[in-house]
Amino acid sequence: MRGVGDVQSSPDVGREALEELQARLADGLASSGLSVDFLARRAGLGRTTVSQALHQRKAPSERTVAALAKALKLDVTGMLELRRSAQGLPRIPPASSAEPLPPVPAVAVAERPGPGSGLLVGALPLTASAFQPRDSLRERIDAARTGGGAVLTQARPPSAQVLAGMGGVGKSQLAAHYAHQAVVDGTGLVLWVPAGDVQQIITLYGQAALRIGVAGATGEDPEQDARALVEWMATTGSSWLVVLDDVSDPVVVGPWWPPSRPGIGWTLATSRLHDPRLTGGGRTRIDVDVYSHAEAVAYLEERLTGDGCAHLLDDRQGQLAIALGHLPLALGHAAAYLLAENFSCDAYLARLNDQATELDEVLPDWADTELYGRQVTAALLLSVTAAVHAGPPGLVEPLLRLIALLAPEGHPQDLWTTKPVLELLGDAKERIPGTDTAAQDVQRALQVLRRYALIGFDPHSPYRQVRIHALTARAIRETTPRTERPALALLCADALSELWQEPLAIPRDLGQVLRANTSALRLHAEECLWQRNGHIVLFLNGESLRASGLQHEAHAYWALLSQQAAKALGKEHPNTLTTRINLATTFNDLGRHQDALTLREQVRTDSERLLGHDHPATLVARTNLAATYSALGNYGDALALQEEVLTDCKRLLGEDHRETLLARANLATTYGGLGRHHDALALQERVLAETEHIRGHDHPDTLIARANLATTYSHLGRHHDAFRLEEQVLADRERLLGHDHPHTLMARANLAATYWDLGRRNESVTLEEQVLADRERLLGHDHPDTLVARTNLAATYSGLGRHHDAFRLQEAVLTDCERLLHEDHPETLSARANLAATYCDLGRHHEALTLQEQVLADRERLLGHDHLHTLSARADLATSYWDLGRHHEALTLEEQVLAETERICGHDHPYALIARTNRAAMYRELARLDDALRFEPDEHPNSGSR
Repeated sequence: MRGVGDVQSSPDVGREALEELQARLADGLASSGLSVDFLARRAGLGRTTVSQALHQRKAPSERTVAALAKALKLDVTGMLELRRSAQGLPRIPPASSAEPLPPVPAVAVAERPGPGSGLLVGALPLTASAFQPRDSLRERIDAARTGGGAVLTQARPPSAQVLAGMGGVGKSQLAAHYAHQAVVDGTGLVLWVPAGDVQQIITLYGQAALRIGVAGATGEDPEQDARALVEWMATTGSSWLVVLDDVSDPVVVGPWWPPSRPGIGWTLATSRLHDPRLTGGGRTRIDVDVYSHAEAVAYLEERLTGDGCAHLLDDRQGQLAIALGHLPLALGHAAAYLLAENFSCDAYLARLNDQATELDEVLPDWADTELYGRQVTAALLLSVTAAVHAGPPGLVEPLLRLIALLAPEGHPQDLWTTKPVLELLGDAKERIPGTDTAAQDVQRALQVLRRYALIGFDPHSPYRQVRIHALTARAIRETTPRTERPALALLCADALSELWQEPLAIPRDLGQVLRANTSALRLHAEECLWQRNGHIVLFLNGESLRASGLQHEAHAYWALLSQQAAKALGKEHPNTLTTRINLATTFNDLGRHQDALTLREQVRTDSERLLGHDHPATLVARTNLAATYSALGNYGDALALQEEVLTDCKRLLGEDHRETLLARANLATTYGGLGRHHDALALQERVLAETEHIRGHDHPDTLIARANLATTYSHLGRHHDAFRLEEQVLADRERLLGHDHPHTLMARANLAATYWDLGRRNESVTLEEQVLADRERLLGHDHPDTLVARTNLAATYSGLGRHHDAFRLQEAVLTDCERLLHEDHPETLSARANLAATYCDLGRHHEALTLQEQVLADRERLLGHDHLHTLSARADLATSYWDLGRHHEALTLEEQVLAETERICGHDHPYALIARTNRAAMYRELARLDDALRFEPDEHPNSGSR
């Protein structure tokens, strides 16, 4: 039974509406000149779906009609009304018995599907395909709406929520979800208002007032009618929901915010702005971010599977979601593109990642099947013009273009107070009479960009306070004139370089962030960074990798950079030589000393030929070559070269120059390798005093000098002096670099060794276990420094008699070295020697002998008969011979070790003293006391060591 005023549609009316609908579609298709196939692509629909919409005697789906109307530039609202008529659905009559109202073509009035007398006013967006409910966001909105939960910022229940965020994050979709739900729930009035223009607000408020029959609404004065609606919302007992979509000016909207009516009515607004004026009057701002990874993947899977195209996912939907920054707007366009072009996710990713492809090519306007209403680039950059006008003149746009060249994940806010940036802004400031300082101007510009949701700002994220969405950054780069890119890139590089200072002097986390931003800058403007003979930021990036303990990454980086430098600058350019110098250093770090030697000898020859014997770069090349000689045990050549370098540095640069101090420190290290610890001590004490005076107490060079001096104190048995310095170094590095920096971990390991030397065994093992755990956590199980920590802890376990614990660790270290390095790597040979020593401790002498014979043969083959590591292997083998009762072979081998050590290192070298002590011990066990007395030193060398 129909009530009074109900309207019933006849079959003829439905058929006529369907014919009219299809006629309009056919006319639109003819006018556009498109084929059915191309129309399907533009609308993001299948060809069969389009053909059925044009010819089938059945009303197409709401989504199909909307997509086709948009693709053909037809009136979407009118076409949807025709579709409703074609389905035989009645229109809703006015709620009151007032006289008929004039038609309102701009407003879609839909039937409320639930009981009651609800009314929908406004063109409510369709529910998106594969809509993601975003439960966590809706929980926050619901909590704010009902007065509960942590999102509340006022004591009284807020009556309105403001969804804030950048373009394309789905704010309007989420608001539309609430509006649709309110319609289903029978809310008395659901009013959807595009709030970008105050006239739209007034018009729709007035029309709603007329349809409800609000007292005082006459239809003659729209503003008076709108005010009548606001008064009605303040007094009515009927439920209502007002959605103010896309608020762009809080001042203009201010007088039209609906009143606070907790439990009766509420307001939901969306805006790109982060403006405090949006949250007055009991309103709560809820920031809407991009989809979570799970939501983005679910969207792609549901969207493609729903259209019968699950095969296009090819298990790459997760990578595609990441590549699109989880942005709902971009995901919607991408899904439509995949369906229309029959592209797999993998093929689409290849196009998306192609730097030559512009964003609008892979996210075109015809793929807007979710009716966002804008091209992706246009949507992302919609706020730029407003931000430029709102911010300091001449600053906002350049600042945004600079940010777009950096890492989307964030960069330090301090970047914008560096000298290069402030000089640029100072130039701009001269055009702005009466403004504040350049530093204040840039802060104002950043605040404006944040207010318009073009950037994000997180003050609680160390070193990553300023962020930008990856697609926003890409859209900005693509709209930046190419002629401006070199200057912008070089300015970014200058600013990063100033923040970097010296890679050893900054916290590890800051170094990681600066490297990420340098990588982004290289990706977007690599060619610009070679315009100044190779910008220093390229070199700082590589040094930072080494300073952070990332040896393998550093090696790969310098190998690539040396190739790029040769191509951009030429093989004989000084900066190309510098890249080769650093590449050789990474060979040394990885234990590839022969490769380092070959490259460093080439670099020294080239430097002397191209730059001259006295050029600073040539001095560095000779210094590095000497270091490789030392690493290979060739201390004689190392000593001669380092003494020559020190003499040249003093002559060319002066006594106090940094390179002179470093040359002196390097010579001291070689003295230590030769066992000349007193000579090393004299140099190191001088180096520390001069470095502290010239570079300062906290400079990285000072801390290194202090650590080196502590090592020499340990070699000389001055363990308390070593302990005092090492405690100071550890405290300074924790304060300056942080607890997790690789150099801090090294200082902790050195202190653990000194604890052992002082007999503080429990403290030593506790600290070494902490170092191992920290290195595994920070650097990974397979990092070279982690292997060293594992080796040191095994040695400590052996010293404590925990031989089974030591054996477990040393077996693992040997397995890792063989897997990660190679059979002949020096660290692999050392791991094999250490395991053999533990076999001896466990009484497994035959197994020890087998390993030691292998180690000796390998070291003779790889390092030569005179290398100190070879002599050490020979001494270890002599000990195993003795343990197995092969005393004659042991004595013969020990005599050979002593003679070779004295010949190579000198009579007083610690290794020579150890060899004499071992030989004396053998004679004592054989009761040859006279022979023992001839070789027994007055004091056993390193008696306090393990």
